[in-house]
Amino acid sequence: MIVKSVLYMMTVAIIVSSLQATEDMSKWLRPAEVPQPKDNQLTPERIELGKLLYFDVRLSSSEKISCATCHHPKQGWSDEVPTPKAVGHEGAVGSRNSPVILNTAYQNRQFWDGRARTLEEQALGPMENGVEMNMSLDELIPKLNAITGYVKLFEQAYPGEGLTALTLAKAIASFERTVVSGVSAFDKYAMGEEGAISDKAKKGFELFKGKAHCVDCHDGFNFSDGSFHNIGLKDGELKGKELGRYLTKNRAAWYGVMKTPTLRDVTKSAPYFHDGSVATLHEATHICGNGGRFKHNVRNKSTYIVDRELTKQEINDLVSFVETLTGPDMELTIPIKFPQ
Repeated sequence: MIVKSVLYMMTVAIIVSSLQATEDMSKWLRPAEVPQPKDNQLTPERIELGKLLYFDVRLSSSEKISCATCHHPKQGWSDEVPTPKAVGHEGAVGSRNSPVILNTAYQNRQFWDGRARTLEEQALGPMENGVEMNMSLDELIPKLNAITGYVKLFEQAYPGEGLTALTLAKAIASFERTVVSGVSAFDKYAMGEEGAISDKAKKGFELFKGKAHCVDCHDGFNFSDGSFHNIGLKDGELKGKELGRYLTKNRAAWYGVMKTPTLRDVTKSAPYFHDGSVATLHEATHICGNGGRFKHNVRNKSTYIVDRELTKQEINDLVSFVETLTGPDMELTIPIKFPQ
């Protein structure tokens, strides 16, 4: 009886251990349900309308720039032509690298500095920005209302609401909520397919959770804590947009902090960081894992950014793991004809 009891307890322990491992891995998998506000539930009509608007250059004053110019599906939802800082109206260069819109539906703050709470609030900002699309809403809304095809589509998507700045934002946000990460090699591994990633990548995953402390900022299925950090890319005093979230409210804790980007599909969206100053994942990993670019004279550097003394081999293993987070491109037919 004792032997049977011991064997039973051992069996239970193995099952529990297995279940715990499954639970631990489940947090790395994207939830099937996409968050959406009550006043802008996803419908096929809203998504299709939003997609047309997203790729339509007529939303810019030059009629040369669309949302996709800086957030293109073939470049990991970043700049169509990879560049350190976004290039907009008449070649004007922005102050930051274009953030990817992948999985933004799951974020509670938008933009590098988190100044917008919702995708609806975010959607209109680039249009009116003089460096980006340079199109005032006072001009854009009448322009779109003069396009019969769009008026009809807005009525189908938002019956009785009209073609307004609000419904324009809602439509674009609806499309952006469909931009979610696909099943990567790591996801297959997390679902139990042991051979889905290499032994080197598995070592990298253990480093990611352990010695390298990457999970301090890149946690959960989106590999982002959704928070803001100063990772020590510059020393001395910061100016202008470098101040990050500090610009929204002058809080000392927000000095120079930027939102943690997702690592999903990160291989597709180089260069990296908010200033686009890093060309490779190896360099980015070295900076984050070994104390930042500058170790002294960095005001308000995150306490997470310390020198972990990662070796070249460990950095290689970490990069091998991060590369497994790249999934297939979203199945998407990019429109070439637009409402008239």
